[in-house]
Amino acid sequence: MKHTNKETLARGVKFLAGALPLAFIGPAVIFSAFNNQDKPLYWPILILGLLACAGAIFLMFLGIKTLMKALFND
Repeated sequence: MKHTNKETLARGVKFLAGALPLAFIGPAVIFSAFNNQDKPLYWPILILGLLACAGAIFLMFLGIKTLMKALFND
């Protein structure tokens, strides 16, 4: 299905909007995990924070890629 430039631009902005909360939540969760290394949930919380950071990076990549596609029209 062919999207117009406006729709593609909106998709890119949505990807970036989804990445924004993850970009703040991920490091906060990782910081919390490192402050509680003696607790039994250290590893699951650390993995959750790392996954949130990886998700933010992935969504930022998709968002910027989609924005570039909309702006420069392959």
